[in-house]
Amino acid sequence: MLWLLASLSVRAFAQTADLDVTVRELTRQQAAVGQTIYLENPSIGFSQSARTDANGKVLFRSLSLNGTYRLYTKENDTYLESSAENIDLRANFRRGVTLLLPTKREINLTEVKVSTSASRINTTNAEVSSELTSKQVEELPVEGRDITRVLYRLPNVSQATGFFAEAPNVSINGANALFNNYLIDGMDNNERFLGGQKFAIPVGFVRNVSVLTNNYSVEFGNTGNGIVNITSKSGSNQTTGEVFLLSRPGAVIDAQTSYPLRDLSGNQVKDGFARYQGGFGIGGALVKNKTFYYLNVEHTTDVKDNLLTSPQLGVNETVRGTNRFTYISGKIDQFWTDRFKSSLRVNVGQVAVGRQAGGLTGGTTFPSAANAQDRNSVLIASRNTYTTDRFASETNVQYSSFRWNYARAENPDSPDVTVRDPSGQGIAYIGHPGYLFDSHENTVQVQQKFSFYRGNHTFRAGAEVISARHRLFGGGNPNGSYTVQLNAGQLASLRERGVGAAISPVDLPADAQVVGYAVELRPASFGTTQNIFTAYVEDQISAGPRLNLTLGVRYDYDNLSKGGAASGDFNNVAPRASVNYKLTGRAALRGGVGIFYDKILYSVYSDALAQNNTGTDFKRQLQYFVETGALPATTNIDRVTFNGNQSVGSTNNAGVPIRYLQGPSAETFAGQRNLFSSERRILNPNGYANPYTFQSTVGYQYQVSDKMLFYADVVYNESYNLFRTTNLNAPAAWDYALSAERGIARSTDAANLTRPLPIVNGAGVIGGQTLTGVAQSVVMTEDKGWSRYTALSVNLQKDRASDVYAYRLIYTLSRLYNDTEDINFRAMDANNFAAEWGPSVNDRRHIINGIFNYYIGQRLTATVAALLQSGQPINRIPNGANYVVVNQNLNPVLNGNGQRITSADLNGDGTAFGDAYNGSTDRQPGESRNADRLPWSKVVDLSVQYNLPIGNESRRFEIRADVFNLLNTNNLSGYSNNATQSNQIQVGQAGTGIVQRNAAPPRQFQFGVRYLF
Repeated sequence: MLWLLASLSVRAFAQTADLDVTVRELTRQQAAVGQTIYLENPSIGFSQSARTDANGKVLFRSLSLNGTYRLYTKENDTYLESSAENIDLRANFRRGVTLLLPTKREINLTEVKVSTSASRINTTNAEVSSELTSKQVEELPVEGRDITRVLYRLPNVSQATGFFAEAPNVSINGANALFNNYLIDGMDNNERFLGGQKFAIPVGFVRNVSVLTNNYSVEFGNTGNGIVNITSKSGSNQTTGEVFLLSRPGAVIDAQTSYPLRDLSGNQVKDGFARYQGGFGIGGALVKNKTFYYLNVEHTTDVKDNLLTSPQLGVNETVRGTNRFTYISGKIDQFWTDRFKSSLRVNVGQVAVGRQAGGLTGGTTFPSAANAQDRNSVLIASRNTYTTDRFASETNVQYSSFRWNYARAENPDSPDVTVRDPSGQGIAYIGHPGYLFDSHENTVQVQQKFSFYRGNHTFRAGAEVISARHRLFGGGNPNGSYTVQLNAGQLASLRERGVGAAISPVDLPADAQVVGYAVELRPASFGTTQNIFTAYVEDQISAGPRLNLTLGVRYDYDNLSKGGAASGDFNNVAPRASVNYKLTGRAALRGGVGIFYDKILYSVYSDALAQNNTGTDFKRQLQYFVETGALPATTNIDRVTFNGNQSVGSTNNAGVPIRYLQGPSAETFAGQRNLFSSERRILNPNGYANPYTFQSTVGYQYQVSDKMLFYADVVYNESYNLFRTTNLNAPAAWDYALSAERGIARSTDAANLTRPLPIVNGAGVIGGQTLTGVAQSVVMTEDKGWSRYTALSVNLQKDRASDVYAYRLIYTLSRLYNDTEDINFRAMDANNFAAEWGPSVNDRRHIINGIFNYYIGQRLTATVAALLQSGQPINRIPNGANYVVVNQNLNPVLNGNGQRITSADLNGDGTAFGDAYNGSTDRQPGESRNADRLPWSKVVDLSVQYNLPIGNESRRFEIRADVFNLLNTNNLSGYSNNATQSNQIQVGQAGTGIVQRNAAPPRQFQFGVRYLF
């Protein structure tokens, strides 16, 4: 089907870019008019020439990204020869190059050696972006050939604190990493449930990685953060490639630490961890100058140990597990004519993150309950390109699929069983993992783009449709969940049988006492199709020899914005404008403003379905909220509710105790939706407005010399309509001064009495009628959050050229404040989001990034990469032992032994043990959110490569060693992390000290060998 669509298209973006050349006299800086400029790329048999216009400009259109280009002029009566070598292009980009021509009348050839090159400053627009070529990436210390591990080496990019282990590990402009937009060759690579990459493209298939952080073209959208655009490798006339082996030996050589590390998926690992990688890449020509290919295959296996401990069952042993990552990428480029080109790219990713028995430091999950997290992806992109002197057309078609099975069970048809000893202590967890989360996404993307070249204008217009069909199997275990308590005799018998670690549900005695049972009421998939429609138009104007203007407007519509409303958000019009003024051939000023609309993560919609209910009592509760004004009068109850997941169960069935492994099936509870719940969600009856960001930038660029580039940018962003969650049935505000002054916390029962619908003994009363099927909290996503970001980024880059060294120095001074961190962020108390305004979890005031390359001859390269960051924010939470729980009369609540109860849930809303960075945990009284700071982070990484030629220079053998955290610094912040495991959550008042809960990785080693040809 894809080939048929491509053949019917005029063209489909066969990985092309434009080269905008400005030609000026070397000394007088005047436009060189009427000069013939030559462009060649021998690796694909390409050559072209054009004459400069009245502004001294030439535009080479829709160039292939295969190989590198050489730009040059020939000597004539007025000018000497000039050239620029090794020009790399990236996908979906118009690269500006200034070529300087020395005049014969101004140069005395007997006294002056003429050396010219192209300026590398952006003379086209105000895009704030940065990039790394494949060679620069290969020289950096890169863990596991994972391209995301180099992104934070670029300006305005930092390692992210996320809200779940697998969250994207980089933040752009300090914002939530879930809303980055990931592209391969300008096409979609986003899993749309929670955000992040579908296909985690490895280093071996990367030609160029670029990050667009601000004021980029209207061609790019679906994010208010930034774009990560990977340009994939292509073949050329010369056959080239690599075969590699890479190893992380682990603890046998790494520095010791008592804190867990993270694997490439973001999950924690500890003892016995080691990594082994291997793969190859090869590219060349099937038909010289016509048909090119590139193939890349990479595989990684992690080994890791857990400790399984259950003294009551006589089990204490190490259990080994594995992670497996396989990535296969291939591409074919076909040059039918000089004007018509085609391309086909395929990416296949198979990822299985193992969850074996035990735990990092001990656990009671047995092998029968083992499972794996699968993240499997397929991308198939077909594209064709057609160009003329005044017209270009692109048609892109891509099919992709992504399956995220969060817990693929070793025993999918088994119940799950929590086993207790006679005292009630848990001694084993066996069988099924106990829950389902199996998300399926199938997406079709179609892009159509046109470019028209008229005089000093380049008009661009395009349209795009992304249609993603989502299906989720979720909820509890459809096979049943049991909690059983063994008596002393049963436990002794089980231990004497010597079942040990092999224990499974069938090994327990049939007469084991069942103290709890539940089963998933709806073991079925549900979802919807998300459709995003986009259209844009843009004019790039060459207003003069020095001035370029870009004016554009983009429109987006996402049908998920409808939510529980009658219609969606149709007003997403995003104008953008930029100006670029060349002060000289080596210096330019740039600036721009624009609006950038964000995508709607499918999880916003999916959570409102999965955690919803259609019970009559719950619907009556929602109608009560309509009547009292908590919900709009126009709310359609049927549109905002859904028959979501529901686990139900009992220890009795018609008065008969449940027998072990004979619990009633889900069908037994058919129609039972009137069940009390601590929390339910609904779709927003007003729908969801797409978040958007207003961006403004001012920048200066200066080519200090042929080898050195300096640039600086000032950025100011404001974001609106950010997602967060509000509780329609939140308790009344709590006076935290009482907690501070008297050391008290409101009880949950007392808080429940202050809810809009009071909850008493698991029920609500409306109009004198007791309703047992209501929810204590009714949560809804709203779009009322906002943030403000300001930053200064200063960059100095020196290329190697003929020297023995090169470097990059980057300093970023920034500040990001917001009143929401995430789609699940909640106000600490009574939906008071005004009190949440404070530094972002990823706010960093200072980032100093330095990369130094030293070349010893032609064989040895040493790269030092240093990263210094000021400490990330700390959210201060209370010590529960200091706060006595009181009732509505402020009298202490006593337990069964007559002792006072203490709690860290100061307001009594029932969320004391939630995620502190999602706002659900109370803060230390008197402290504002994220007001404290961790110490500075200081990391130095080292890479050493030695190349040994074999035969000729095109074949060589490379030996490589990478050392991460060379100085073995104990860093408490500044690294990719999960918020719930980080040091950014501390107990007590600011200044009372920091209890270390985690640490950045200690000194680690990685070794590799490669054969390159």
